[in-house]
Amino acid sequence: MTVPEAAALINGIIPACPGNPGVEVVVAPPFTALHHVGALIKGTGIRLAAQNVHHEKKGAYTGEVSAAMLKDAGCEYVIIGHSERRQYFGETDESVNKKLAAVLEEGMRPIICVGETLAEREAGEAFAVIERQLSGGLYQAGPGQAAEAVIAYEPVWAIGTGRTATPGQAQEVHSFIRGWLKKTYGDAVAEGVRIQYGGSVKPDNVRELMAMEDIDGALVGGASLKADSFSALFNY
Repeated sequence: MTVPEAAALINGIIPACPGNPGVEVVVAPPFTALHHVGALIKGTGIRLAAQNVHHEKKGAYTGEVSAAMLKDAGCEYVIIGHSERRQYFGETDESVNKKLAAVLEEGMRPIICVGETLAEREAGEAFAVIERQLSGGLYQAGPGQAAEAVIAYEPVWAIGTGRTATPGQAQEVHSFIRGWLKKTYGDAVAEGVRIQYGGSVKPDNVRELMAMEDIDGALVGGASLKADSFSALFNY
């Protein structure tokens, strides 16, 4: 969205924002709208996130945006490793890991995206893919660092396609992620990390998805672009 478009959306969301301290709403506008949106949501409880980050602090990286720049713009969260970044821009588990370190160093929280393609799911490789992405993205991260992360499971085959993993399918993968965190970092970290589901989450399916034991929230795409549908999600 352009800055005026983003402002109009945010101004439509703010009045509907829940006062429930157990619900956190985070918005991730494009880089060009971060500062303006950040000013609009100040004092509302809505958090600001960026859609991407470059892993280096400084240097000749024309066109890139560093973690320090994002923090300066008011960001508290940064999405890293989104499936579209992996698919279209060559993002790898190694680059996700570098970005994780950069985000944590600036005191922001990473939203790490993981998920399998349709071909990988049909080949029975979904769990292997998720484990590779988790272990690669969180490589050398200690329990304290892992505890700051949010994990977003986004089955690539259910993004923008209108197809949604059934609540049971989503829960199965979320449970696997929780189990991996437990095995790697212990019970406290595993129970404390929020695991979001992202894959065509809409007002008409959010209740079923959020009823699952290990689904802690949603990484919302298209349904977040209209104030009424986004508000319906966080107030379901």
